[in-house]
Amino acid sequence: MRSMSVALSAALATAGVVGGVGMAPSARAYNAAINGTYTATVVGEWARTRQIYHQEATVRSTWKITTSCTNAYDCTGEVVSDQGWSAPVRMFDGLNWYLKRDIPNWETCQDGTTHPATDYIMFYPADPVTGVNKLGSPVFRGDDRTIGPAGACNNNLPLDIEQPIRLDQIN
Repeated sequence: MRSMSVALSAALATAGVVGGVGMAPSARAYNAAINGTYTATVVGEWARTRQIYHQEATVRSTWKITTSCTNAYDCTGEVVSDQGWSAPVRMFDGLNWYLKRDIPNWETCQDGTTHPATDYIMFYPADPVTGVNKLGSPVFRGDDRTIGPAGACNNNLPLDIEQPIRLDQIN
């Protein structure tokens, strides 16, 4: 992933997106902001905990994403989900969007107590078929990683579940 970001940065710099001098008209017109309604699919059959694959439920929800950018590398906004949560979203590297939210009562122990978790979601514009980075695509793919607290349920290792996520623009 890092090499793709470096290659993208080099391509943007070559196209004149960085620096502002001598930019081609098409590069000047690029707007990294994403705004619209998306179907978000967290793919449970590819869930991993400590690099071991296991089955989780596939979860679909609808996200309303509203963002604005100060330049091609710095964008902020909000995601509102039909599951009843909202969270700030940010892009500061020209490609990847980052979202962090807290989930109360995520992990339930055998004694009935519950513990919260933090959900870290990263996604980027991607070709719908290959999944390769594609600026301006209405499809995004990435990772959803949810991490509970260490020591929860008398276990020193935190519950940590990572799953692929895909966003498809519906309007």
